[in-house]
Amino acid sequence: MAGHSQFKNIMYRKGAQDAKRGKMFTKLIRELTVAARSGLADPEFNPRLRTAIAAAKAANMPKDTMERAIRRGSGDDGGESYEEVRYEGYGPGGVAVIVEALTDNRNRTASEVRAAFGKHGGSLGESGSVAFMFERVGLIHYPALVADAEAMFEAALEAGADDVASGDSGHEVRCAPDSLSQVRDALEARFGPADVARLDWKPSITTSIDEAQAETLFKLLDALDDSDDVQRVMANYEIAEDVLERLSA
Repeated sequence: MAGHSQFKNIMYRKGAQDAKRGKMFTKLIRELTVAARSGLADPEFNPRLRTAIAAAKAANMPKDTMERAIRRGSGDDGGESYEEVRYEGYGPGGVAVIVEALTDNRNRTASEVRAAFGKHGGSLGESGSVAFMFERVGLIHYPALVADAEAMFEAALEAGADDVASGDSGHEVRCAPDSLSQVRDALEARFGPADVARLDWKPSITTSIDEAQAETLFKLLDALDDSDDVQRVMANYEIAEDVLERLSA
């Protein structure tokens, strides 16, 4: 298995992630707030907000919680102002890691991210230190129930997507960054709003690691995910299937 995918997580980490409902809500609320602030507060005219609302609904977030977050973002309800920040570094075995965060305190977030890397055999690098090992792509994700694999593949191909991966965790559609709006709109017209539609990082170079390195790496990724400020973590690891099976046992 290559890479750290939000939708293709291994069972070794899944149980811990499922238990973090409260933290998931915190991250979704921040995305709703930033999405509303970045454009109109009406999702019909704000694709990022439309996607954030779909993700919040998929997580069963209460309607009033969503509405409060949107009001804060539109300036109608005060609250914090979040900014988007990216960190780059290396994990165990030289795995490249990119961390995307929404924060109202850059010093606090940088300190938390640096501490997570240091505690789990990694090191935080300068901006651009690992990004060259990834390519920027458009990512669109739908739950598995919206369509079968063949229907999603055909629709994505017609919309201009480059790749589709379907499984129990859903449909992951990738496209060129410049095609994201076109592909998103075409799929939305057929299947409704996606629960994710954004620019993403796809490893162009992967790093193979052994079982010990993998176990420590997953602790690092969990520690980063555990931060309220961190929205997404991408890494370019590659692990043998038999190692995954042992770690999942």
